[in-house]
Amino acid sequence: MSRIQPPRIEGALQLGDGRRLGFAEFGPPDGRPVLWFHGTPGARRQVPPTARAAADELGVRVIGIERPGVGASTPHLYPSVLGFAHDVREITERMNLGAIGLVGLSGGGAYVLACAHLMPEQVVAGAVLNGVAPTRGPDAPGGGLVAMASRFTPLLRAGRGPAARALWLGTRAAALAADPVLRAYALVSPDGDRRLLEIPEFKEMFVDDLVRGSRRRFSAPILDLLLFGRHWGFSVGEIEVPIHFWHGDADHLVPLAHGEHLAGLVPGATLSVRPGDNHLGSLAAGREVLEAVVAEWPAPAARLRSSARAVP
Repeated sequence: MSRIQPPRIEGALQLGDGRRLGFAEFGPPDGRPVLWFHGTPGARRQVPPTARAAADELGVRVIGIERPGVGASTPHLYPSVLGFAHDVREITERMNLGAIGLVGLSGGGAYVLACAHLMPEQVVAGAVLNGVAPTRGPDAPGGGLVAMASRFTPLLRAGRGPAARALWLGTRAAALAADPVLRAYALVSPDGDRRLLEIPEFKEMFVDDLVRGSRRRFSAPILDLLLFGRHWGFSVGEIEVPIHFWHGDADHLVPLAHGEHLAGLVPGATLSVRPGDNHLGSLAAGREVLEAVVAEWPAPAARLRSSARAVP
């Protein structure tokens, strides 16, 4: 018997040019919409159990959106990170979402910032959980695993097709034995991530997401790395909406200094440091994250919606 709530609905949304992006929804269909962007790697079901449970209690419609090249999403390489934000804007228009909140883990954090920059009139607030920082331009802090990986961008670009195929085959093989693979990964992980992966609900979420996300394709991580090695297409310091950062002080992949750097660039941003947490630890704060985003929802808009429903 599953320990985690399944998606209320999932599938793929078609864009104007024919491409598709996979999605999975949790929480009430009439709740305040919060888009959840998975990490690198990840897929549409990488929404932690804490957030799934809190969605119903807080009246939040959590929508996990896949990036190109994973699960039900068509592979596509954007010119920059900002390109994904244009697709997100089109999706919100097609779904008639109106005001939205944003949450992103790790690599997904870059896309939270891109959407906040592109859609300040629509994005109420964003949350970045152990998010990566730029590797190019004046916003780049320098150092870190992502910056190191960006040095191999020319090789990834030249061998993108074969690399994506090899990654899919390897991930698919791992997905067929996902539970023992995840246990083995936990053994070599730092203490904080290992404790998280030992929680049955979190382990089931990661296994489920890996199995379903890798079923058709799994090139999204390579596409992410290619984009992270480029200029993001905007300046983080120009973001005008509230952004809340969560970051573990023992993150072994994205150092806390990068989270502090980003929080210092975004005007009015907040930073919550999680003592002893590694890269995945912020997922345990799913309810706290949703509460922070919902708290930014404009009260006048909420009253207006309530009044509109009361009109015969």
